[in-house]
Amino acid sequence: MKITAIYPGTFDPITNGHTDLVHRAAQLFDHVIVAVAANTTKTPAFSLDERVEMAHTVLDGIKNVEICGFDSLLVHFVTERGAQVILRGLRAVSDFEYEFQLAGMNRKLAPKIETLFLMPAEQYAYISSSLVREIARLGGDVSEFVHPHVKAALQERMRGV
Repeated sequence: MKITAIYPGTFDPITNGHTDLVHRAAQLFDHVIVAVAANTTKTPAFSLDERVEMAHTVLDGIKNVEICGFDSLLVHFVTERGAQVILRGLRAVSDFEYEFQLAGMNRKLAPKIETLFLMPAEQYAYISSSLVREIARLGGDVSEFVHPHVKAALQERMRGV
């Protein structure tokens, strides 16, 4: 059986931590879908199309990875795509409570879909999209945290803020 995993997130912007998790997942699963959420509860720095494009650039060359946007309930999207697993990243213990709650709710809504947690490599454990955006907004160097294409996009976007 072909196992498909979906790694959802807003990826605003996609960081080296996200990329690390995608590389790890690509080794574990036959097919990995990076699902970029429209996320109407937040005001992202980049549009959905821009975030999808950045993910395509950053993850180019990983053969079993697909990138797409979505704006529905995650378990509906997972079911529509025929996936069996939702992947979630855990950076620190502080992430666990919220992620545990999400996993429980998703299991209640779709009992046949499993949630698996992956941790990024230690050098990426402290990186978050919101911290990267804040550093960029204040003129700091984000080159250690994101792909050069994402760094350029952040610099361009933050000039107008």
